[in-house]
Amino acid sequence: MPELDAFAALEAGHVIDDDVHQSWRIARAPTGNVTPEDFTWHEAAVPEPGDGEVLLKTLYLGLAPVMRFYMQGLPAAGEVPLSLGDIIHGRGVAQIVKSRNAAWREGEIVQGQLGWQTYKVSGMTAKEKFIRMPNNGLPAALGAGVLGMKGMSAYAGYMICGEPRAGDLTVLSGAAGGVGSLVSQMAANVVGAKVIGIAGGPEKCALIKRYGCAEAIDYKSDDVGAMLDAFLPDGLDMYFDNIGGKVLDLCLDRLRLRARIILCGAISEYVEKGTTSSLPGYRRIGRTDSRLQGFFVYNYMDQWTIAMEHMADWIKSGKLQPLIDENQGFQSMPRALARMYYGRNVGVTYTSVRGEPDGWG
Repeated sequence: MPELDAFAALEAGHVIDDDVHQSWRIARAPTGNVTPEDFTWHEAAVPEPGDGEVLLKTLYLGLAPVMRFYMQGLPAAGEVPLSLGDIIHGRGVAQIVKSRNAAWREGEIVQGQLGWQTYKVSGMTAKEKFIRMPNNGLPAALGAGVLGMKGMSAYAGYMICGEPRAGDLTVLSGAAGGVGSLVSQMAANVVGAKVIGIAGGPEKCALIKRYGCAEAIDYKSDDVGAMLDAFLPDGLDMYFDNIGGKVLDLCLDRLRLRARIILCGAISEYVEKGTTSSLPGYRRIGRTDSRLQGFFVYNYMDQWTIAMEHMADWIKSGKLQPLIDENQGFQSMPRALARMYYGRNVGVTYTSVRGEPDGWG
């Protein structure tokens, strides 16, 4: 794809140097999809932690569409708004390599708000939402998404807000994405629901049928409404929405009694103008005694421990198979973000900055 090829020059010559603090910063606010001109590479001395602080060495960085909003200076997820020249917000997995904070040991693996940088000095404040990762035999990389905020979004949205029931006729948009690929498997393999997945392109549609979806609809080439009617002639019990727009409208027209609509994301509305849903079928919510609910994942952090324990158990039992889209090298972060908006990613997307730790403190 020519648009992605343009990132090659931006990445050229940049390699990880453990003796240097490297970061990606905002060069300009994006309009439309991100472009190479929106990013700038910065290098400085590795910082030293002060009293009560730790030095974090980045292992993995997660990627999410919301990062484009951060670059536009919008407080999209309750973060401090960014300005030109600031390090881009983002969560990831890191190891504590120096500690002057008695509550945190050197060698511990944590996940939290690292930003697009190879080191970070942190006071480990509640605002940064750093969480110890248990050494449970699973890769630390999973903390960048599956056993991180992507997994928590899937669990909170589906298992808590969705109140799923065995036999639910469930429609899932963005089924090949980070949250969607987890929800599909929770629904099919844990709850026992029938899942109709919506994804873009024949490859992704074939993929989601291996990850929990009984049927697949290609929104790029299929008549989505006609396919919904064919697969679910009596309507749906749950719609888990990751894309918003016209698909949300189509699902509102097909609600069964006491259906649940969970609003998780709206990626179809993030870049293209004129795609925002106007909810023309909202009256059907009342006629069917249904519920439309949004959620903010940080409001469910009191459920973090139990959610992560459940998901780790499902991974070990084979009920949940992580679908991973791994990018290699910190220099690839801008390209990896652009890929998400061109629909090139599948599953949970993250970048391996240094890979797995040598030891786990």
